[in-house]
Amino acid sequence: MLFLGTSLTAGLGLDPDSAYPQLIQRKIDASSLPYQVVNAGVSGETSAGLLRRLDWVLQRPADVIVVETGANDGLRGIPIASVRSSIADVLSKIRSARPSATIALVQMEAPPNFGQQYTTAFHEMFASVAKVHGAVLLPFLLDGVAGYPALNQADGIHPNPVGERKVADNVWRGLEPLLTTRR
Repeated sequence: MLFLGTSLTAGLGLDPDSAYPQLIQRKIDASSLPYQVVNAGVSGETSAGLLRRLDWVLQRPADVIVVETGANDGLRGIPIASVRSSIADVLSKIRSARPSATIALVQMEAPPNFGQQYTTAFHEMFASVAKVHGAVLLPFLLDGVAGYPALNQADGIHPNPVGERKVADNVWRGLEPLLTTRR
């Protein structure tokens, strides 16, 4: 199982064993599922950056690929059409390289500072792109964590260890049914 993503996936500011992909590995092990997690998160990466490194990352085999991207695009106010195109290209490239893999796209949200039109379009883009490219849409990564100081590091963006456990629960909620049906 390959996790692609930003600093949120990489576990910026956390002990490497506390990043949500490693917490997912513990849930997998506890459920006796036959998956080994690889965390390929990169801090600061945009969806275009993920697209540029994708050929290299896909050299390793994967039956399940979880894509967490767009957070940095939203923070920078990158035009929705550009983000949509990059994410669509990422999903297409994964599908082409790993036709039998289950692909899951993690819902991300844009901060409100770019206005309601941008945040709404950003939100809706994820379901649309996932549907077109045959990916399963997972819940918003930071649901119940974003905006809660007690669950985040001092920067207010990256979850602390307590928040990271909530993030893992958010991902597991959508991921577990996919893994148990692949058995």
